[in-house]
Amino acid sequence: MANTGFRAFSCRRKWVKRDWAIATVAITVIIAAIIIVILFFTVFSDSRNRKTSSPTFAPPSAGDFVPLTLLQSAKATGAFCLDGSLPGYHFQKGFGSGSSNWLLHIEGGGWCNSIESCNSRKGTSLGSSNYMEHQVQFAGILSQDPSQNPDFYNWNKVKLRYCDGASFAGHLESEFKNGTKLFFRGQLIWEAMMNELLSLGLSKAKEAFLTGCSAGGLATFIHCDDFRDQLPKDATVKCLADAGYFLDEPDILGNRTMLAFYRDVLQLQGVAKSLQQDCVGRMEPCIFPQEIIKNVKTPFFVVNPAYDSWQTSYSAWHSPNSPRINNKTIAESVGDWYFNRKESKLIDCPYPCNPTCNNDDYTSSILSAAV
Repeated sequence: MANTGFRAFSCRRKWVKRDWAIATVAITVIIAAIIIVILFFTVFSDSRNRKTSSPTFAPPSAGDFVPLTLLQSAKATGAFCLDGSLPGYHFQKGFGSGSSNWLLHIEGGGWCNSIESCNSRKGTSLGSSNYMEHQVQFAGILSQDPSQNPDFYNWNKVKLRYCDGASFAGHLESEFKNGTKLFFRGQLIWEAMMNELLSLGLSKAKEAFLTGCSAGGLATFIHCDDFRDQLPKDATVKCLADAGYFLDEPDILGNRTMLAFYRDVLQLQGVAKSLQQDCVGRMEPCIFPQEIIKNVKTPFFVVNPAYDSWQTSYSAWHSPNSPRINNKTIAESVGDWYFNRKESKLIDCPYPCNPTCNNDDYTSSILSAAV
């Protein structure tokens, strides 16, 4: 009888070197394929996790968007925007411990110093409420997020829309009657706004803070003491101007450009009537904050960059990326000053020593223009 087991065994030929080489290559290919598959699913899984994970900054909630309210009472007093439309504001009611506290913010937007430049504003939100957004997002010092705005998040907050072109300081007596249809009613708008807000509860404020940026910052300088005078005597009232400290200084060519510009605004809209009269009687540049501040009696906080492209406000000073001086953000400094926690008189070191400062580098564009 044949030994099949032995036969089967004996029929297997012996592997030569070539067989071992082929087997090694095959095994290597299989292992490489397995590794590639594992890596693919790992990367794919991580990608999905990144897409579904929460962002660093959560999207704004519905409460952060505040509707526009047109000032209906302005019809009776003639407090109109440049084009004759009603001025407007955005109001978010306070709650909890902040229900008796008020924060007003005047938006910026420059000025118009001629009939032509004022006419051009009539087709924008800076001269007409017809072009204003129906709702705006409240962020920064107006935010309801306590992590972003811990000192003022639950206060009554108001954003005053800017549509007169003269920092709420124009007077109708200066209007041209030659068919231009321009309304210089900034002072009347300010008065109508205050009357409206006083009726909404501002008249009973325990804490009140008037703020503004750029042209709104200048409006804050002009109206700060009047704001104080209309509130309860026992209320804590303070003001802040962000990027509104415009200087009466010669430009690089030696010309007093800002003085000439402001002179045109004053003459066009009769702004001098809204300024301190003792200053107006003594000298011309009384619209400059460096002169206004000398007569302001209400506590005032000034935020201003040393280098500023048209002195626009740094809108992110409540963000985690806000510039820091001595490891303190602008928002922290403002809160410390308002609530008397610490004195806040900070001057940064010369550029570019502070790595937290954001800056625009125009060198390349200037060189390109030169070439």
